[in-house]
Amino acid sequence: MIALRVYLETYGCQMNEYDSELVRTILRQDSFTITERAENADVVLLNTCAVREHAYDKIYGRIGTLAPLRIQQPDLVVGVLGCMAQNLKDDLLRPHSGVDLIAGPDSYKRLPALIRQVRERGSTGMEIDLSEYETYADIVPERVPGVNAWIAVMRGCDNFCSFCVVPYTRGRERSRTVASVVEETRQLADLGYRQVTLLGQNVNSYASEGADFADLLVAIVEVPGIERVRFTSPHPKDFPRRLLHALAGHRKLCKHIHLPVQSGSDRVLERMRRTYSRDEYLDLVTEIRSTISEVSLSTDVIVGFPGETESDFLATVELMEEVQFDSAFLFKYSERRGTIAERKYADDVPDAVKSARLVQLNALQKAAATRRNQAWVGRTLPVLVEGPSRRSQDDCFGRADGNQGVVFPKSTARPGDFVPVTITAVSAHTLLGHEAAGISAPARSA
Repeated sequence: MIALRVYLETYGCQMNEYDSELVRTILRQDSFTITERAENADVVLLNTCAVREHAYDKIYGRIGTLAPLRIQQPDLVVGVLGCMAQNLKDDLLRPHSGVDLIAGPDSYKRLPALIRQVRERGSTGMEIDLSEYETYADIVPERVPGVNAWIAVMRGCDNFCSFCVVPYTRGRERSRTVASVVEETRQLADLGYRQVTLLGQNVNSYASEGADFADLLVAIVEVPGIERVRFTSPHPKDFPRRLLHALAGHRKLCKHIHLPVQSGSDRVLERMRRTYSRDEYLDLVTEIRSTISEVSLSTDVIVGFPGETESDFLATVELMEEVQFDSAFLFKYSERRGTIAERKYADDVPDAVKSARLVQLNALQKAAATRRNQAWVGRTLPVLVEGPSRRSQDDCFGRADGNQGVVFPKSTARPGDFVPVTITAVSAHTLLGHEAAGISAPARSA
């Protein structure tokens, strides 16, 4: 059997990064090899996202750039994996699309056979069945070297927010067992990782054999060698209070919560099917901050959702002014095929209005983040070093417990080391400082 060479590109969220690690393991176990250059590959796979219009445009553009390579290598197989494959299957496999196969997020174990079938028959192929049971708990992901490792603790989503394709592209919620997640964490600690980030479309819905998400976190912090545990993303509608007490009570559980609000208007939240009100969200923020000392809060906001009036938008502005998030991911609404919003509402907010609202929120958030970061000046924080700064090889980059990026002059610290850094200046996105003595940081395992 010929060992086919595969080049894999990953787009989108952290779940896609994790899925690409699974795909690499599955392919290697079936005698495929992984290459770092598309020009050297027999198979090019694009692991895709379907959340934003820009993600679609990027993939279609990338498929176009592969056309000359297909001329040079007539047997080249081009495949699209992930959410876009699930959501746009008819478009992607139309004649002359430049795509030979598609595979959805629950079909990766069948990918080796699908690739060989397409190569041997010279035809297109498709595996897009959604599963109620597949969690890939039996696959050990082929990790990308680094300080942090992602672990998918559950897959799918049952929320059906009206703007979101995830329930249609990744199926219904199902959780891995606590034992399987703890074992994967142990393996990562043995490989030298100092931090793990738990992934799920809605991690606070985690449920397995009577255990909830707080139980899972408490089990993971007991794994020797892992010094920080993060997670993303919870949903405000069912945030378990036990989780707050776990976060407040365990040193290794990072004091950062990503809490997507999406809108500050009750009318828009109802249209979005978010199932909580503005006041309920604000009450949760108050409880989080009163329970967890110096917690860092981040959020997601969509502007220009169908029917969003100026009054609705101002309600979002007022909520952001009240909460003062440490960071925020702000987006213009983009219609997604097959969602409830696409079927039910006209995309009636002009793009120019969306853009103006986005600019206003970005300015508001930048000011809020700068104010929040200013409180760290003069403090000394333990920073987990990730590597050199992207802007200067003379500086190190790492993260504080609250997920703030920290830049400081390069020292003898290596990726994975904890360094005490005294903060001397800030921007909206970064803390700047210098290495200091006086903080006892977690020691690196031998």
